[in-house]
Amino acid sequence: MNLFFSLPQKIHVIGASGRSGLALIKELQNHGCTVIALVRSPEKWQQTNIDCEFRIIDLKGPLSLLTSALQDATHIVSTAHARHASIIIKAGPKEATYIFLGSTRKFTKWPDSHGNGVLVGEHAFLKSERTGIFLHPTMIYGSQGENNVQRLAKILKKLPVIPLPDGGKALVQPIHQSDVTKAILSALSKDWKEANSIVIAGGSVISYKEFIQIIMYHAGIKPKAFIPLPISLLKIAAFFTKFVPFIPTIEPTEIQRLVEDKNFDITEMENKLSFTPIPFSKGIEQTKL
Repeated sequence: MNLFFSLPQKIHVIGASGRSGLALIKELQNHGCTVIALVRSPEKWQQTNIDCEFRIIDLKGPLSLLTSALQDATHIVSTAHARHASIIIKAGPKEATYIFLGSTRKFTKWPDSHGNGVLVGEHAFLKSERTGIFLHPTMIYGSQGENNVQRLAKILKKLPVIPLPDGGKALVQPIHQSDVTKAILSALSKDWKEANSIVIAGGSVISYKEFIQIIMYHAGIKPKAFIPLPISLLKIAAFFTKFVPFIPTIEPTEIQRLVEDKNFDITEMENKLSFTPIPFSKGIEQTKL
């Protein structure tokens, strides 16, 4: 990752053993930064084989434990769910810089606990008088073991035909894990004067049908017939996936959100974070399917 950011010497990372947390820590160490990993499970953390100081926290536990872990923090990155922003703000130093990962799920017309939690966390941060930024990524793909593109590829391999809600016309703009990491690195290098919030998205806007076709090609899946289906029928089919052992469970709300456009103007992202994200066609080449 050939980017030249002026990064702080020490960064506390919450959610360090998650996919985005691990990707970030590896890159921070490549830049010579000292990382303090904040994790819930020491056993899970030790399995990562990453050599850095770690501290045990519980975002649902006593505030004092998190306060102690953050007492010397100047820059805090949280890759944990955005709903935890409020407790992190309460526990962290007032003068610290905060970087949170949210989600564009907050824009959905069919909200769930995930999207509602993002809204709650973002609201707490914007009203907190802290400095930093809330980064709201679109669908993240490309990390080891991620469950978006890789999970979808597994489903596509099993299906004899590909059902597409509304013909797959909805627009998507997935962001590669490496660009999520770049966004965080850039955010860490900035001198924020207030609490900010922006969307971070991939470098190309494609239809959901095109998205599926690109995944199938790179996963080595032979072309299959696409069948446009009404949402009502697909939601019924999704209900029964919980009873089929070889197909991942699909929630009806996931089907409903497939007809939502998820494309965003990335001008603010490019201007504030000083880089242009890669297109999906390039990012998928770097993804193991």
